[in-house]
Amino acid sequence: MKELDTFISSNPDPRELKRAIAVRMTLRGHPHREIMKILRVSSGFISKWKQAFVINGIEGIKLGYQGSFAYLNSEEKTQVISWLKEKNTWNLNELEYYIAEQFNVTFSAKSSYYDLFHEAGISWKKSQKTNPRKDPEPVARKKRCDPAAVSAAREGAPRKKKLNSF
Repeated sequence: MKELDTFISSNPDPRELKRAIAVRMTLRGHPHREIMKILRVSSGFISKWKQAFVINGIEGIKLGYQGSFAYLNSEEKTQVISWLKEKNTWNLNELEYYIAEQFNVTFSAKSSYYDLFHEAGISWKKSQKTNPRKDPEPVARKKRCDPAAVSAAREGAPRKKKLNSF
């Protein structure tokens, strides 16, 4: 019983705490109906975790699944981010290839690669290509609102036909 009290005071995961409290209340003689009302659990929940505690002790009420390990450790992740920051242009396929070659890791979700771009301070959104025919001089004149330049630019551009509706 002391082992159970120590575990409860060690501030475990909320799910483990609920299990431990249910077991402690049962061992102190509280009826199932009272425990069910206080903890909002079923009678089967109480019986299951009491039995697990009796057979395996505290280990019986602890969570079995502890999660999975990250594909890249913090050192490798830092290396990838610094590699990204050194580059002038970025490509998702190139990042995938780099991580696979350097660390033998392939993420199943593209979002993992996007997270790395984000951590490196890079926007992964597809950018719009610049117009190769763009001439900076006419653009600057147009921005200054030179009416002659605007009309000259319009004359060089193909005109749109207006449709008349009857």
